[in-house]
This record gives sequence, structure tokens and C-alpha cells, in this order.
Amino acid sequence: MSADWNTKYGTRRVRHDPPTLDEAIFAAVGITDDQEQQAEIAAALMGMPLDVVQAEVKKLARTNSRITATRVIAGEQGAQRSVVVERRVVRRFGTGTRTGT
Repeated sequence: MSADWNTKYGTRRVRHDPPTLDEAIFAAVGITDDQEQQAEIAAALMGMPLDVVQAEVKKLARTNSRITATRVIAGEQGAQRSVVVERRVVRRFGTGTRTGT
């Protein structure tokens, strides 16, 4: 979708891209932690049926719960900051020989 915009330098074309469902769910996750409310918010933003959005919210919540966990910590003077904890898999491969023993 694009629209023309008249400026003193002539006509300019402005591109408008509507948000995707993933972006709407990401915005809803930032507002609340309840999955039902997230689905309602995302469905309202996108104008989609609630049952379709609920399935996507549950699918994204399942994948995100395995990867990261976010904690909010109160810092100085009551300011909040987010700390993201990621699980990192470390694989160590031994060479089988030791020196210096």
C-alpha cells in the first residue's frame, strides 16, 4: 500500500507496510504476561479471528520458553531494568593427551 505526499519539492510516494502477526504478538508480549490477553491484543491489532491468533501465541510461547528467560530487576531509585538469561550449550572436545603431568 502506498500513498502520494505532496511536498514543496514535488510528489513523494510513501510506503506503508502493515504489521505482521509476529510483530503484533511481540507487542502484546511486552504489554502482558497472560497468553489469553496477548492473543486478544494481537487479534485486535491485526483484525484477525481470536482462535487463529491463540494458536500462534501458544506456538511462539512454547519456542520462546526454551530459549530465554527475562527477569526484571529493580535498580537504583526504583528504576527497572531487564536482564535476559540465555541457556548456552558448551561442548568441549578433549584431545586425549595431556602435557606437563
